[in-house]
Amino acid sequence: MVANDTVGPATHCVDSHLRAMTATDPAEHPLENQVSGLICRLRPVIALTYTMAPNQNSQEDQPLEPNADAAPIDLAAELAALQAKHTEVADAFLRAKAEAENTRRRAEEEVSKARKFAVEGFAESLLPVKDSLEAAIAIPAASPEQLLEGVHATLRQLTSALERNKVLELNPAAGAKFDPHQHQAISVVPLPPGVTQDPNTVVTVLQKGYSINERVLRPALVTVCAPS
Repeated sequence: MVANDTVGPATHCVDSHLRAMTATDPAEHPLENQVSGLICRLRPVIALTYTMAPNQNSQEDQPLEPNADAAPIDLAAELAALQAKHTEVADAFLRAKAEAENTRRRAEEEVSKARKFAVEGFAESLLPVKDSLEAAIAIPAASPEQLLEGVHATLRQLTSALERNKVLELNPAAGAKFDPHQHQAISVVPLPPGVTQDPNTVVTVLQKGYSINERVLRPALVTVCAPS
């Protein structure tokens, strides 16, 4: 219906003009005949164009209406939620910072105590040795045998105290390979006649060495066999 009402006047005007021009002999107006045929072929296209144009214009001219399904944005509520979240995060940060500070302070105190009382256990293990020495000198008329026995007992106490604190002797046997990490060579000596021993081995120990937790406190002083 829209196509007929819209296209009708336009095509009717063209048809009337063409009929007036071609009322005479068609041979006298060949160009008009060609135009008339072209108009007849284009008439369906023109009708379709006029049919679609009003509908498109009506859709483009329609004002945009708000979506009834969209929920309104409450800016005040969102701001309040963000402020509450900020307060929660700030409180958690302050708590974590305080906990870290307390941990650091406790660690510093433990390190300070460890430095001050590092030898507490070792000193406690040496107290029986001191008691034995004081008891030995408290006897006014001790015999040599009693003094020797007391010295041996005190030495055993001292050795036990050292071993409990991981202090061990470095006392290589004769013929052991010389170890520069644990031994200190005082001299290189030739072997006595009739004694066979590999070169660069320990001959005698002049002074024992000691280590603590596998770390050398004092190397053993030794003499070493000379090369043959």
